[in-house]
Amino acid sequence: MITPEQCRAARGLLKWSQKDLADASGVSNQSVRDFELGHKNPQQSTLAVIQRAFEEAGVEFTNGDTPGLRLHKS
Repeated sequence: MITPEQCRAARGLLKWSQKDLADASGVSNQSVRDFELGHKNPQQSTLAVIQRAFEEAGVEFTNGDTPGLRLHKS
């Protein structure tokens, strides 16, 4: 699943604010903030909708031996 570091990096690639991510995923802004700061571990379903929002915007997560991400421009 997505890590807080990947979340921040994906937002950076898309030039999204935490609010932009919250709006795109349907997750509260506070939940996004808490996750990125490592204050809370969201449920798997919450992480899945965050990841899906990024993927729909063109971010690909590469979770092999070295987790990372890249942006596919359309």
